[in-house]
Amino acid sequence: MAGIVRIDDDVIDTGYFIRTLKLGGQFEGLVEQMVRDRLTVLAARRQGLAPAPAEVQERADQFRRIQGLHRAADMNHYLDALGVSLDEFEAFVTDGLLLEKMLAQVCSERAVEQYFKLNSPKFDSVEISHIVLDSEGKAKEMMAALADDPESFGEMVSEHSVGEAREHGGAIGRVPRGALRPDLEARIFNAGAGDLLGPFPSPDRTLFEIFAVNAKHPATLDEDTALEIRRLLREEWLAARAQEHIIEACPPGR
Repeated sequence: MAGIVRIDDDVIDTGYFIRTLKLGGQFEGLVEQMVRDRLTVLAARRQGLAPAPAEVQERADQFRRIQGLHRAADMNHYLDALGVSLDEFEAFVTDGLLLEKMLAQVCSERAVEQYFKLNSPKFDSVEISHIVLDSEGKAKEMMAALADDPESFGEMVSEHSVGEAREHGGAIGRVPRGALRPDLEARIFNAGAGDLLGPFPSPDRTLFEIFAVNAKHPATLDEDTALEIRRLLREEWLAARAQEHIIEACPPGR
């Protein structure tokens, strides 16, 4: 088994290195990322994407500048120390450019806009507060009291709510669609600003929750939403590419 580093007569070989990554919980994530990158590069090649020689040269020059390798001899010594050939380095640079080109196509501005157009409700959010009470009777009485005086919500939280709901006047803050329990989400997102909803029992019916919808925020294609859409596009695209290949772990020793 190939050695990686030697400390006196003690050699850290590739087997020890891989075992350490596995036992330390790092191996699976590293392999997953490598698989994702390789799927992307394979798809780019299949589509005939190819960086121009000038692009490869510019990216290689950028790599050298970052590493402080200002002469050709310095670069050669650097690669020799890593045990990497010039051809392997060029393949590494080319694959990196292919990955970028493929993902730029998958997550293009047009693709983001189209995804948002078809899925905009997914990115709605609401601002809500809650009161948590320890009996259904108290919760029903509270609903009646708040119906007469909704402005007293924060005061009622401070005086009557149990647990952490007392903090910040019961404010939960801005919540995106998908973050709430399924039995709450439809009711809350279909409510109007200023509405009171509840009481909703906990699964064991020991607590009862009342929600106030403070504000509604229909989805807008802002920077944060675009970032999330790019993530979703990338994940959906990678899942589809994974179905096109046989992906399996290699037996030890291969």
